[in-house]
Amino acid sequence: MSLVVGSIVIRVDNLARQVGFWTRALDYVAREPIDDDFALLHPRTGVGPNVSLDAVPAARHLPPRIHLDLYAEDQAAEVARLTALGAREVHWSKRPADADYVIMEDPEGNRFCVIAAADWSGWAARR
Repeated sequence: MSLVVGSIVIRVDNLARQVGFWTRALDYVAREPIDDDFALLHPRTGVGPNVSLDAVPAARHLPPRIHLDLYAEDQAAEVARLTALGAREVHWSKRPADADYVIMEDPEGNRFCVIAAADWSGWAARR
């Protein structure tokens, strides 16, 4: 098979603000030039999928039909770092007490989860 995930596309309202958030959140860089309504972000290290930001009006759906799961070696530190960048924690009454994830949303309300993944086998390849 010759099919891979090339990019994950997130709809945004304020492209510049979201480029700032997601490049710092993921340690990605934007491909230049950035269009007025579209930006392609790619990993600074070259490892991982692209994230594209598409400035097209779209209704917000809750819960979202799709979201990112971001793996973290140190979940608490990453949640704090993302909060400092402008993300917010989303509290959900049905979240199990022993859940390995924290639900968050970016500055525009796009949701994602930060997963406690210290044991993930992919960390060695990223070093």
